[in-house]
Amino acid sequence: MLMPPRPMILSIFRAFSCLFVAIRGPSLTVVLVSLTRGAYDRQPIELRRPRRPAILSFPQAVCDNSAMRFLGLTLPTIAENVALDEALLEWAEDEDPAWEFLRIWESPLPAVVVGRSSRVHQEVNVVACREQGIDIVRRTSGGAAIVAGPGCLMYAVVLSYKLRPELKDIRRAHAHVLGRHVEALQPVLAGLGNVAQTGTSDLAFVATDHPSGGARSPVAQKFSGNSLRARRSHLLYHGTLLYNFDLCLLETCLRVPARQPDYRDKRSHADFVSNLPLARPTLVDALQRAWPTDSALTDWPAARVAALVADRFGRESWNYEFP
Repeated sequence: MLMPPRPMILSIFRAFSCLFVAIRGPSLTVVLVSLTRGAYDRQPIELRRPRRPAILSFPQAVCDNSAMRFLGLTLPTIAENVALDEALLEWAEDEDPAWEFLRIWESPLPAVVVGRSSRVHQEVNVVACREQGIDIVRRTSGGAAIVAGPGCLMYAVVLSYKLRPELKDIRRAHAHVLGRHVEALQPVLAGLGNVAQTGTSDLAFVATDHPSGGARSPVAQKFSGNSLRARRSHLLYHGTLLYNFDLCLLETCLRVPARQPDYRDKRSHADFVSNLPLARPTLVDALQRAWPTDSALTDWPAARVAALVADRFGRESWNYEFP
């Protein structure tokens, strides 16, 4: 049997070479893999569509939901309060992809709330907390341990991906929520200083009259720590706003974290954290201006809160899951 010459065979194989498509970020990469070149040239041939310029800044506001509802409710225990944030998220997930909530509360007693993956004994002085009767509860969002209590205003927003699809990008979520808080807080500081997003999810305050000393730059002090939890159709974003908090509790309850944002510059808790020089009503008003609501939430998932406390937030096996 006569065989066609080798050049003809190579032409046929080149005509039917395999190809595959790989999508890498915003660009489309087409890689032609030649069945014949494999033995002689192992470098694939790539045809690339030009990349779009990287987006380096994010909008501070994605949309406004005039139907967001407000809940100003503090429950008796820290376990119930942490459970209520989670219950609102689950309620929105189960009922309506467009539901959104703003909740503001303040723990009547000092308490420690650790992050979902926190190792309790590495972040918290457990012995000191037990001696002073300070409860330790694990939340479902990320981040490190915080201390709540009188003088520490707590907030939570449940946001809809249907209305705000850009927030599926975690960087945009941080920039969006904290950007709104900066825009709401800066005008009411009236020359007392400036606030800005710092680190990954902190808000810091630089006092106008801070004694920076010579050529040193003004010192940024943290007054707000924040974390998020993403579900299928909603995002829970919650955090703290210190305004009249006993900062000595930070030294008592928390260990110095191994991982620190650059702007902390190895400072102690006492030097790194400060209260924002605003009264509680001013802070509440700023949050409500940042997240306009059309009505108060008169009904809330009380049964779900009780179940979450019984099954999770009230159990030592959950709160000390990662000792």
